[in-house]
Amino acid sequence: MINFGSPPDRYRPCVGILLLNVDKKIFVGERVDALGAWQMPQGGIDPDENVIEAAVRELQEETGIENALPIGIDNNWRTYILPEEVRPKSWGGKFIGQAQIWVAFKFTGNDADINVTTTLPEFSRWKWTDPDTLLNEIVSFKRDIYRDVLAAYPTWMTNPILK
Repeated sequence: MINFGSPPDRYRPCVGILLLNVDKKIFVGERVDALGAWQMPQGGIDPDENVIEAAVRELQEETGIENALPIGIDNNWRTYILPEEVRPKSWGGKFIGQAQIWVAFKFTGNDADINVTTTLPEFSRWKWTDPDTLLNEIVSFKRDIYRDVLAAYPTWMTNPILK
C-alpha cells in the first residue's frame, strides 16, 4: 500500500468517498446536524488502518453500503479549514480542519442496500446527484475541495495502488 506521508500539521487525517452509481451520479447525504447541507461520505483514518480500509469502514458506517468496489484513489492530501466558530466544537479544537485522501468507489448494489439510519447517523437522507448540483448544495467551506476532487478524479482511475 502506498504511503501518503503525514497530513499537514493541525489537520485531521481523513478519507473522502466519491461513490458513483451506474449512471455516474454521485452519492450525497444531508447532514443530520445541518439541514440543507449535503456532502459525500468522509471520516477519520484510524491509526491501524490504511486509506482503503478507512474508506470502506466509513462508507459502511455512514451508509450501510457493502456493495461497492474501489476504482480510484487520489495521491494528494486535500485540505479544508473549518470556520472559526466550529473549531472548538470539533475534535476538541485540536484541528483547524481536515486533510483528506479521496477514494472513488463504484456502487455495485441497488438503492435498497443504502441505509443512512445507522447506529450513529451522520445523514438524515440521501440522494444521487450530479456535480453541478452537489457544488451548489455543499457548505461553502468545503466547496473548493469538492471542486478539486470532481475535476481530478478521472485521473485516479489508472492509479496502480488498486491493482
